[in-house]
Amino acid sequence: MNIIDELLWRDAINQQTDAEGLREYVESNKISLYCGVDPTGDSMHVGHLIPFMVMRRFQLSGHNPVILIGGATGTIGDPSGRNSERQLQTMEQVQDNVDALSAQMKKLFFTEENSQLKMVNNYDWTKELSILDFLREYGKNFNLNTMLAKDTVASRLETGISFTEFSYQILQSMDFLYLFKEEDVRLQIGGADQWGNITSGLDLIRKKEGHEAKAFGLTIPLMLKSDGTKFGKSAGGAIWLDPAKTTPYEFFQFWLNSDDRDVVKYLKYFTFLSKEEIDELAQKVESDPGKREAQRVLAAEMTKFVHSEAALEQAIKISEALFSGDVRALTADEIEAGFKDMPTFESSKETKNLVDWLVDLGIEPSKRQAREDITKGAILMNGERVTDLETNVTAENSFDGKFIIIRKGKKNYSLVKLV
Repeated sequence: MNIIDELLWRDAINQQTDAEGLREYVESNKISLYCGVDPTGDSMHVGHLIPFMVMRRFQLSGHNPVILIGGATGTIGDPSGRNSERQLQTMEQVQDNVDALSAQMKKLFFTEENSQLKMVNNYDWTKELSILDFLREYGKNFNLNTMLAKDTVASRLETGISFTEFSYQILQSMDFLYLFKEEDVRLQIGGADQWGNITSGLDLIRKKEGHEAKAFGLTIPLMLKSDGTKFGKSAGGAIWLDPAKTTPYEFFQFWLNSDDRDVVKYLKYFTFLSKEEIDELAQKVESDPGKREAQRVLAAEMTKFVHSEAALEQAIKISEALFSGDVRALTADEIEAGFKDMPTFESSKETKNLVDWLVDLGIEPSKRQAREDITKGAILMNGERVTDLETNVTAENSFDGKFIIIRKGKKNYSLVKLV
């Protein structure tokens, strides 16, 4: 299947500057293309992945992708999608973020089979540029009226926009021109909100290199969930690719909890499963949604891709332990990951009667209720049902001297940290 046809089937194309020209070019050439991300933080989240998954599909089709880390544009701030000025970061913080994002990109997209992938930093070709050269060589090619009409700028005119953020589209256009000349990059891809920046880059290329210059732009649709809310958020905030920010278990659960109305769209966007495999899963969503097989495949594919096979196995192990209630086989690290968002209490390591301990922590509202729940077998400590009112809680009851898990009823878990 032609890469363009595949992207169309996956509903991954929003706009193209020259659809027919791009199709003809990729049918007869190995195209070099680029996608960029600014180092505004030290990790990407799942929303950032959307254009890079398209880039990866080009890569798997034999084309030549270039990843751009915006060490220069990241110091300015892209005004798109914002109603106010971005807080500027120090150059040291930007560099730390560049290093962190570069490591993430290498982990995700650099493999032995795809060693042709190239990574660049736009700070490298802008750091020596003087303000006079910037204005003469680049600023002279941008019409103020055209810049003001771009959606990313027009949406900010009422609330106000600084010259710094206003100039962002010039810097991004310079990136496209530089990569066109130095790396033969012919295609820039990005989210729907990048359309104005991409077309500005194409205009600059044609002004500098001539109208016959073959260059293209392609954007990916804005991703919304079926309920109309923004994709990539959970109750706890953004779903990060950094396991220190979002554990592999939480990452796995995010995909596993996908709505039936969204899961096929996500399979198309984010996995490398074939059309036949996705069509089969789509049929199962219709015929037997209760099994949630499509969600399980999606969660497994994404956790393997972003983290590892070992991380996936751990996420499944935690999920199964929580579902069954048998948490005894979990390690302290797995408990910390799996219970991160559950009610958490702190207790000393001194020995104490279970009834008093539950009440003192606030897990039980009263000693009467605690005795009743214990007697009825409604309290489990570390997966073991407790019915003896004389039971004492000691450090020996814990996982590695760190945690005690209390389950009250079928689903009410509490994590107690021993301090």
